[in-house]
Amino acid sequence: MKKLRYLCLLLAVLLLSGCGAEPGDQPGYAPPESERLVVYTSHKEELWRPIVREFEERTGIWVDVVTGGSNELLERIASEADAPVADVMFGGGVDSIEVYSDYLEPYVSPETERIPELYLSSDGIWTPFSVLPVVMIYNTKLIDDGAITAWRDLMRPGYRGKIAFADPSVSGSSFTALVTLLQALGGDPDEELLAFAENLGGLELDSSGDVLTAVANGSCWIGITLEETALKRRDAGDSIELAYPEDGTSLVPDGTAIVRGARHPDNARRFIDFTVSRDVQQLLTVQYRRPVRTDVALGSLPEVEQLSVLDYDIPWASEHHDEVLMSWAFYLDREERP
Repeated sequence: MKKLRYLCLLLAVLLLSGCGAEPGDQPGYAPPESERLVVYTSHKEELWRPIVREFEERTGIWVDVVTGGSNELLERIASEADAPVADVMFGGGVDSIEVYSDYLEPYVSPETERIPELYLSSDGIWTPFSVLPVVMIYNTKLIDDGAITAWRDLMRPGYRGKIAFADPSVSGSSFTALVTLLQALGGDPDEELLAFAENLGGLELDSSGDVLTAVANGSCWIGITLEETALKRRDAGDSIELAYPEDGTSLVPDGTAIVRGARHPDNARRFIDFTVSRDVQQLLTVQYRRPVRTDVALGSLPEVEQLSVLDYDIPWASEHHDEVLMSWAFYLDREERP
């Protein structure tokens, strides 16, 4: 309990200050290789920093962190396969991580005994970190409550060019959202992709964070994002509200994975164990994220039983990843042409 109170206090301090000395800021100090770890992460700094700091404090391992979009970082891991730089990929939907399984090393943490099989990798190629439902959001000054209830609502002609959606080739969460939409609509994937691209009117945002900003400032009326970021912005006072789709959302975990050929595999395994430890998992609800452990409460988040949940097909999403992105890019480009 002392450790948990310390970790919660550390999180609060870091969220308030947003700063602090990094180990690498100490001039003249270079740890031996046995005490190093390189983490690539797509998580926001407010999430990864306190976790990394506490891991360093408890283990004495020096962590170098590289940030970016999940697909961007996974591509980088693939490009570095002959001489890996990263030890761990921390973040990104597991459907995107699966696409790069050739560049990852299987590992089954002993902590997974407390994680439902629903959230586990069949071959141990990744370890789940949290569960992130996809939601629709809308500007409360521009859209009436109850006007947006299902994915099919996004196809209304009146919303053309008013929908905020991030580039799924950069954002793993956006790719998950796109496949969730396709699965919920249930029609021919190519036809549904084309119809959705047409209603975007050529509008595609650079990052998932831009979706919240566009809806909050009214440049877009509706957006597609993750429950976590939507709740944060709403509770911070933005003019947005969430809609959990009645025709189903997905509960795809984001994950952590060890890079094949990592220079510090033992430290990588220790880091993965730490991310699914009870202490870290209890912090997730403070960040509006859903823990994967069965012995950690959800806090104020709605229970899964209150949501309409799709049986998201992770193998299909991974197998058709490149095909979906190529079709999407073609249809969207067609809409951008004069």
